[in-house]
Amino acid sequence: MRIVKSESGYLFNQRLERQGALAIIVKNYAMQWSSLLSSQRVGAKKSSAGVFRSAFEQDYDRIIFSHPFRRLQDKTQVHPLPEHDFVHTRLTHSLEVSSVGRSLGKKVGEAILQRHSDLSDYSAFDFGAIVAAASLAHDLGNPPFGHSGEDGISDFFVHQPVGQAFKSLVSEAEWADLIQFEGNAQGFRILNKNQYQGLQLTYATLGAFTKYPCPSKMEGRDKKKKSQKKYGFFQTEKELFAEVATHLELHQSGEQAWSRHPLAFLVEAADDICYNVIDLEDGCRLGLVSFEDTVELLAGILKESFDRDKLDQIPSQDEKIGVLRALAIGRLIDECTTVFLDNEVAILNNTFDQALADHCKSAKALNAITNLSIEKIYRARHVVEIESAGYEVLPGLLEEFTKAGKFKVEGKLPKKYENLYRLLPPEIRAGIEAAPDSHYLMLRNIIDFVSGMTDRHAISLYRKIKGISLS
Repeated sequence: MRIVKSESGYLFNQRLERQGALAIIVKNYAMQWSSLLSSQRVGAKKSSAGVFRSAFEQDYDRIIFSHPFRRLQDKTQVHPLPEHDFVHTRLTHSLEVSSVGRSLGKKVGEAILQRHSDLSDYSAFDFGAIVAAASLAHDLGNPPFGHSGEDGISDFFVHQPVGQAFKSLVSEAEWADLIQFEGNAQGFRILNKNQYQGLQLTYATLGAFTKYPCPSKMEGRDKKKKSQKKYGFFQTEKELFAEVATHLELHQSGEQAWSRHPLAFLVEAADDICYNVIDLEDGCRLGLVSFEDTVELLAGILKESFDRDKLDQIPSQDEKIGVLRALAIGRLIDECTTVFLDNEVAILNNTFDQALADHCKSAKALNAITNLSIEKIYRARHVVEIESAGYEVLPGLLEEFTKAGKFKVEGKLPKKYENLYRLLPPEIRAGIEAAPDSHYLMLRNIIDFVSGMTDRHAISLYRKIKGISLS
């Protein structure tokens, strides 16, 4: 019996018999690492590699020097508009997730290379660089004010008359995009939008970035599968993601839906590790969680490695938490690596579709951290108060700018809205004017503008256009 690959990408089981060759299509074919690690760039005809930097290291550098990445320094992680310099923003969170992602990628890569002799052209550093780059970009699409910002954008179209009026002007699939804004899909759009075409990332990094390789409107969505819990691309990028998936030879799970790139599981694990452990650390330093509770929760991850006597020898409380945090992250990296490697075959066959952190030995301890964080950190008064502004500010901006955009598309721009339209950046206006008859593309560009703002910029512009402040 031998296995060959058809032009369609499916694998065939061929059994040579006396009467002839019998071919049976195996639908759940295994993905191949040699395709998944493609260094070819979107829009390029051949693979990209430098003398001093691999193509994947170039991806990392392109992201870190990009304007959208820089804006993360003033976007809410958990504690909005922090006054304390030790509280994490989206920027510091993204850098930490990338660091953890690199470690996960390298540890997994070392084992994969030992298992697959045909990958001699790759190194563990390539695995680490892909996961690090995708992790660095994982929050690029998040709007101001954290998750309340996502809800505020969605609610504008669901509940506000100005937003609801667009339903009849767009397709059913486009409307699904608008009523459930998704930061992951916005991130994929940013990485591939014309105004940022200098990024032009590799197929491997784009695949690892996309945790939810499916559209917003999807028949038969199975939310038990982690990859289908949300969605990863808008209608504007559906053909581009199909190109990425085809090039990487991802398994197609349905119309416009695919399996995850295996390294996307590591990007997700890096994020899960960081926000659980580091949000707890921030909560302790802000006095929202007691020191003893924090120690107990982190000790639940360290288990037999936790040494109270050694901890007591550290003089500073912040240093004690810092040491425990570092040890806990190291333990979780090892545990998630083990889960991935134990399930490598199932991942490549698209039969494993769960978060690695949910199956690691410390899953119960992580769940305890999540429950306490919801109660004492994410519902803290100062968090709720300022996040509530997101429900007012972002819909308020969308109301004014989408009115101006609608008038522009329909060719009748009153003086007031002409001035508002001019407040849009040139690249946003160009995006609207490139498709003068499309309400959806107009909305997509205006959402690009609003969701791309920093927290402070959104508040400042809202106050100005509402006449609250002219300074």
